[in-house]
Amino acid sequence: MKLHRRRILTAIAAVGALVGAALIILPAQATLPSGVTTSPIATGRFDSINTKISTGAWKAKISTKGATDLHVLQNTIAPGGTFGWHSHPGPSLVIVKSGAATFYLADDPTCSPHVVPAGSGFVDSGGDVHVVRNEGNVDLVTVVVSLVPADAARRIDQPNPGNCPF
Repeated sequence: MKLHRRRILTAIAAVGALVGAALIILPAQATLPSGVTTSPIATGRFDSINTKISTGAWKAKISTKGATDLHVLQNTIAPGGTFGWHSHPGPSLVIVKSGAATFYLADDPTCSPHVVPAGSGFVDSGGDVHVVRNEGNVDLVTVVVSLVPADAARRIDQPNPGNCPF
């Protein structure tokens, strides 16, 4: 019986050591932003959102369950700058004011660039790991509106997935 109890305690200690090591190593592998200045414009808290509208052929619907934080911010990324690999817990609407945003998705084994020029926008649905880079020679300026669960971090740093050379 003592041998059995010792094995169980040894197994628990081993699992605890692995979990502890993962918590120490994984954050160190996160890729941080470089050359980025973020200016918050506004943040607001909403109860559940349930709205829809139809104007001719155009339709829109926004639905959330539970309290939601809405963040509006402007990012300026210098030439050669990067947001680093990250994800978001909710959707974001991104407008490119100047320059061009080049983003890459972690689940794309070919590491294909997606370029969004000034005057255009894109939707980040949330949940995917990606990186946005300024591969041009002028500042990239974006305005972002993000919906996330109340009190959640808007951005979650992620490790480099290894499918891109940067």
